[in-house]
Amino acid sequence: MLPIDAAAHSSRWRRRHPVDKAVLGMGLTFCAVGLPPWPGGPLVAAATLALLLGPAGVEPRQLWRAFRVPLGFCVTGALPLLFAVGGGDGWVSLAPDGPRHAAELLLRTSAASLGVLLFAFTTPVSDVLPRLVRAGVPAPVVDVALVMYRITFLLLDSMQQVREAQAARLGHTTRAATWRSLAGLGATVFVRAFDRAGRMQAGLAGRGYDGTLRVLLPTARISGRFLAATAALLTGLIALTLVLERFVA
Repeated sequence: MLPIDAAAHSSRWRRRHPVDKAVLGMGLTFCAVGLPPWPGGPLVAAATLALLLGPAGVEPRQLWRAFRVPLGFCVTGALPLLFAVGGGDGWVSLAPDGPRHAAELLLRTSAASLGVLLFAFTTPVSDVLPRLVRAGVPAPVVDVALVMYRITFLLLDSMQQVREAQAARLGHTTRAATWRSLAGLGATVFVRAFDRAGRMQAGLAGRGYDGTLRVLLPTARISGRFLAATAALLTGLIALTLVLERFVA
């Protein structure tokens, strides 16, 4: 199981309905994208961090380990805005307003990433997928997603076991041995994936699979108070951003 999924299963908001958390997380994400990046981005990011580290109970180390990956993509996407290719200043030069555009993009994307992480850190995938059928998603599509979600962790466990076995047999001591170990790892995982898929199909057939996977879900109701608090928070962020924008513009 991935660390972020393990954190979602043990989250304080684990028993809340996914709709509550989706409205909050996606609302913050849309605010980060739609509001002016300054001061909207820092305000949304600060509110999201306060929720993650406070009521949601996410550990700072867990949050940083999950956030550093999308943050790397944000920085990588912002860097090209700093430069201009061609023109009278040479092949590569500093773009006019490049730092401002790069900073705006970085503020928007990093704040939006935190909004998505808020939902991911509080809602396991296994709580969301079965409910998609009620939202109109075809049941076979949801079933395939559930099976792929489960088999992904099985394959990751297999990869870890094979890597540990190869390391114990000095399979990574030289570059040639590392390449041979990687080739063996790929072949082993490929064979195990087919084997597990066949065993899963036989297991489903033995249990009378009729085209629908029936999954027990924890009881949860949509909270009117939580949605009202979410609406108040989003409205406050929008109003505060628009007010502060007049003073910092």
